[in-house]
Amino acid sequence: MNENDTAKSPWKRRFIILFIVTIVLPLLAVIWLVQRFGGDVPVDHASPTEHFKYGSTGGEHEMGFPYWIWRVLPDVCPQYLPGKGYQSLGMVFEKNADGSDRDLPVGTSQRRYQGIDRVFVNCAVCHTSTVRTAAAQPPTIVLGMPAATFNMKGFEEFFFHCAADPKFSKEFILPEIERQGGQLDLLDRYVVYPVAIAIMRDRVLALAGRFDWVARQHAWGPGRVDTFNSAKVIFNFPMAHLDPAEFDAPADFPSLWRQRQRKEPHEMQLHWDGNNTTVEERNKSAAFGTGTTPPTIDIERISRVEDWILDASPPSFSQFFPVDAELALRGAPIYKAYCANCHGASGSDFSGELVGKVTPLAEIGTDRRRLDSYSYTLAVNQATLYAGYPWRFTHFRKTHGYANMPLDGVWLRAPYLHNGSVPSLRELLEPAAARPASFYRGNDVYDPLKVGFVSDQPQGNGQPFFLFDTSAPGNGNGGHTGKAYGTELSADEKTALVEFMKTF
Repeated sequence: MNENDTAKSPWKRRFIILFIVTIVLPLLAVIWLVQRFGGDVPVDHASPTEHFKYGSTGGEHEMGFPYWIWRVLPDVCPQYLPGKGYQSLGMVFEKNADGSDRDLPVGTSQRRYQGIDRVFVNCAVCHTSTVRTAAAQPPTIVLGMPAATFNMKGFEEFFFHCAADPKFSKEFILPEIERQGGQLDLLDRYVVYPVAIAIMRDRVLALAGRFDWVARQHAWGPGRVDTFNSAKVIFNFPMAHLDPAEFDAPADFPSLWRQRQRKEPHEMQLHWDGNNTTVEERNKSAAFGTGTTPPTIDIERISRVEDWILDASPPSFSQFFPVDAELALRGAPIYKAYCANCHGASGSDFSGELVGKVTPLAEIGTDRRRLDSYSYTLAVNQATLYAGYPWRFTHFRKTHGYANMPLDGVWLRAPYLHNGSVPSLRELLEPAAARPASFYRGNDVYDPLKVGFVSDQPQGNGQPFFLFDTSAPGNGNGGHTGKAYGTELSADEKTALVEFMKTF
């Protein structure tokens, strides 16, 4: 080696070291960071029913809780729950092979986004529930039925209260994650989760401020939601200055079966007040309740749910309880005379002149709060949603009554009327004054005689139920009465009619 080569080699080494330090290492760091914090990967499920139960709508992007924060919050803030865990809010858990509960309830989905596993609710949280044939019997999970046990208002308020608690901090949450087996790596433990906890606290508290009107309302109880007052928050309505008649307007979660028959051969008026005639628009509107926004909605995965509910059907009453075939046969002509024109020929035949059409409030006479909560101004605002997207809303309209619903799986849709103010079909056939003035909601034990869930017990299996007061605003149990609605039939005729409706 000559003197020139000896002189150059240190500079060559220095150049290589400089290149590695200034170019290669930063590039590798960028690649690692992109791999670690990039990507958007939902947990997918091959089965359409598993997808319905646990598939994403896209809500995890904006509203998703980091997985381990979601898991441990019931143990960090147990004082804000009515009992043990999310089960106490009426959420449904399936069992693992060893008999333990799955880590996530039915109606929640998971997605890895921005380097962290996130969890939020999906469609099934409002459209899945359980049925028990007796208090000592195990529950049967039924997909597509109204979530009769799920307390959505309690669910929201749990997170709002917990976020305002001093324990919503890394000092309490991280040790609980470790106690429950969450093996966070060093980056997650010292950077990602502490930052996520701070961000989630601020975002939930900000959301609580926007939804403070909920706390001022009467309790909804399980199985109900004030749908369109919640929608007004999206459009920044001045909630404190709205007409008081628009508030306290909770309505029951609907069922999701046989959606194809609601759009073919003729489009029915959908939602309780018939404010839309397009199943797909209705579905995308409902997705806002699962945390989606126009930029984040997962159209591909919502389409899988839409495809499944087109032809999903309810389980039959006879799978759980016997039907008196002779008595049902006597009830068939009574149903045809009093019910078929508005509600369809049967649970699978939706033919009838007024099926899926709106009956004016002056005629039906049921509680008007849900109707009044959906204002003309809200309908105009909804037309701006998805502006610039191929699926922009164009079918929302203000109506002046309630839609006549088909009665597929009607036995699983108790309590009855749009606001769930009448506990059973048998009691719906009584004049309003003879219907229960109060009853308990949230029980999944079924009463096959009255056709509804057991409603005279304040608690069961250690779980307190919700006392529903029909005198509270929005809870009125009047209407759907008079000769035309069968409330003047004899007791024997009513019994036969109810038996026939068990076949739906």
